[in-house]
Amino acid sequence: MTSTVRTQVAIVGAGPAGLILSHLLAQSGIESVILDRRSREEIESTIRAGILEQDTVDLLASIPGSRAHTVGSRHDGIELRFDGVGHRIDFAGLVSRSVWLYPQHEALKDLLAARLAAGQDIRFRATAHAVEDIDSERPRIVARDDAGAELDVEADFVVGADGSRSVVRSALSGSHAGYFREYPFGWFGILTEAPPSADELIYSNSPDGFALISQRSETVQRMYFQCDPHMDADSMNDQQIWETLDRRVPGVELKKGPIFQKGVVPFRSFVARDLQRGRIAIVGDAAHTVPPTGAKGMNLAVADVVVLARALEALLGRSDSGPIDSFADEARKRIWKAQHFSWWMTSMLHQIPDASEYDRLRQLGELRSVVDSEHGRAYLAEAYTGWPMDLGAAIGSAAPASSAADLLTRRAS
Repeated sequence: MTSTVRTQVAIVGAGPAGLILSHLLAQSGIESVILDRRSREEIESTIRAGILEQDTVDLLASIPGSRAHTVGSRHDGIELRFDGVGHRIDFAGLVSRSVWLYPQHEALKDLLAARLAAGQDIRFRATAHAVEDIDSERPRIVARDDAGAELDVEADFVVGADGSRSVVRSALSGSHAGYFREYPFGWFGILTEAPPSADELIYSNSPDGFALISQRSETVQRMYFQCDPHMDADSMNDQQIWETLDRRVPGVELKKGPIFQKGVVPFRSFVARDLQRGRIAIVGDAAHTVPPTGAKGMNLAVADVVVLARALEALLGRSDSGPIDSFADEARKRIWKAQHFSWWMTSMLHQIPDASEYDRLRQLGELRSVVDSEHGRAYLAEAYTGWPMDLGAAIGSAAPASSAADLLTRRAS
């Protein structure tokens, strides 16, 4: 037996993009069904870093139950470190914006609780296998539910928010159709039980390679260093890891503790050739990936969703197809800006294999050009904290405490 569900918008993927999209659609009176192959517990335990842009936090804070402001930590700058000297990029002073350190799995807990409390239909452990009738006005997701039974979801519109191995992207244009770059290095990441080593994140360019001294909480910290993307994380013991990090951030006394998690993250950039076709669209990691250096992953997914939600409200609420026809072009503007910023931060801070002495000195000249110039620092601050989104009705009448105007008021006082 095959069960059939009918809805206005079928969303594959209960990550940040899919959950926020369902929230925005509900605000416009549009119903949706979400499918995800994982359980709720698995989704909530998906550990990823969480540097959230100003507007991402403003949007999250407007959703009932968000802890972005209470559990999250506001950061008004970062430190670029090279030649053994730190240089602070003052976000608040330069562009009157900030970022928040709020791990993605915590944001997912908030979003899942809010959507389930609102009555959202989320089918956990439902695996989408294909999208059919893709050129019709009623595309259909073919899936298998948590009991192993066949499930068809018929919709007025299908959205793929199902990550880098997206089933929806495969139906749209093929799984690998797009623009791709693979980097010759990755990050060796650790979680350690220790207090913060610094008040703000440190991005360090050293002769031995890059390191990032990040944070997670008052008692657990996350740190990374540049490595071979094919490296075995178990090939280094704790002492070797700490020795490597110490060499990569000369002049900084790292707070050390037991390392309880480690792994290697490869670096890739990808932008799908097609983001939308008829009544199908893809967002988030299904549409693009970036290296983590620029902290754009989740933020770019949220930006996609804000544009798509507005387009779907016009299409399904007012029979206006104009915004959905221009969705891909509108989304690409920000996607490629984020791709450039992520590439720029990555290339400026990492040691490139087989780089010459000229390449090394040119890289240091680039870093000095940024930190010695107010305009250079302001560009980095603007891009890192996020180009403003047109949130409009997305946050309704809620007045986020983190808005730029409020930040300026706090600084003035």
